[in-house]
Amino acid sequence: MAVIAIGGIGDRAAPGQSGPTPAPKRSEATAWNYGPVPAALAAFYRPPAALAAAAPGTLFAEQKLAAPEYHGSAYRVSYASRSLKGRPVSVTGMIIVPEVPAPAAGYPVLSWAHGTNGMGDACAPSLYPASAAPPNANDLLDQGVEIVATDYEGEGTSGDLPYLAGASAAHNTIDIVRAARDLPEAHASSDYVVWGYSEGGQAAMFSLDVARTYAPELHLKGDVAGGAPSQFEHLYSVLKRTSAGYYLLMVAIGLNQAYGNQALPLDQLLTPAGMALVPKLERVCIGYFVAAELGQISIDRTVKADPFTIAAWRKVLEANDPQYLRNASTAPLLLVQGGTDDIVPTASTASLAKHECAIGQHTELWDYPRLDHSWALVGSAPDVVQWIGDRFAGSTASDPPASGAKYAAQKTVCTGS
Repeated sequence: MAVIAIGGIGDRAAPGQSGPTPAPKRSEATAWNYGPVPAALAAFYRPPAALAAAAPGTLFAEQKLAAPEYHGSAYRVSYASRSLKGRPVSVTGMIIVPEVPAPAAGYPVLSWAHGTNGMGDACAPSLYPASAAPPNANDLLDQGVEIVATDYEGEGTSGDLPYLAGASAAHNTIDIVRAARDLPEAHASSDYVVWGYSEGGQAAMFSLDVARTYAPELHLKGDVAGGAPSQFEHLYSVLKRTSAGYYLLMVAIGLNQAYGNQALPLDQLLTPAGMALVPKLERVCIGYFVAAELGQISIDRTVKADPFTIAAWRKVLEANDPQYLRNASTAPLLLVQGGTDDIVPTASTASLAKHECAIGQHTELWDYPRLDHSWALVGSAPDVVQWIGDRFAGSTASDPPASGAKYAAQKTVCTGS
């Protein structure tokens, strides 16, 4: 559940680099650190009157953006999607159209599902175009791959982010592909690949699970889930002992938002001290100043009991754990893992890969031994970009490039049934 999408990936040097990644100055970071959408853009992020009757993927509005970082034209978009319970919701995001001419069938589409960046409206990646796309975005654009990037329900738009509610994130990730097909300038085809990391890795897993039934008119060609949280019971025991305990409170708030307080009472799980943090967590973005905003969170002080000992919470957590998915897809799955990851352990992803193989899913696991949770995204990106291009080209190649990649991966493949 890495801090990926806004403000870089941390202040540590990547393996093989001599210095740290520069952190933004406070004046540059305060805009996304806390609070609502800037007033000048508030109307764009407000749900439209037509929402209730809109089909999933309906495009409500678009704004062409000045985004010279990209080899293409960037648009901020608002579109219709569905909540976990099927309720119409408005979602925002970005569409980046390649400069190279579109093929007759339209551009193939990469749908990017971003990592954890917070729960506040100001966290929406589309507010910050330069950091809204995945790593190596221009390599994809130069290949003629269009990029779409959802903000997720509740980031930027009304309501709270249903953090780690898998079906909600999957709907948002798929519906922005539909929205691109609703934008004439996008020339989008019906072929797409999903690539998600951390929080987005879970979104990618659920996209693979629901794609065939949720959007049968689209053609999923592959699915990349990097650093995907699974085995939630094990993750709970790992994270509660770390300085990243706020992730666990975010999960509680997010699932409460998705299922409702009657089905999943928040005060059944959180202590008064935990409940007092909820309003701040609903507004803060995760970044360089999260410690200053939230302070050190003690799970022992903020959580009443292990959620897996509370029947309602256990049921919902298992329903959103990729380890319990049962639908194999004809599209291949690529799992990416950092070998030194201390947020999503390597054993967790190895277990997820075995589970996917057991249900008949064609699965590849690429483990990068030298990389941690954050840097596995960046270090694997050249390999992942090639894998995505191969999927659109119809290739059955399973290995990343033998040369040209900065970090070598250990590879495991099962062919499914």
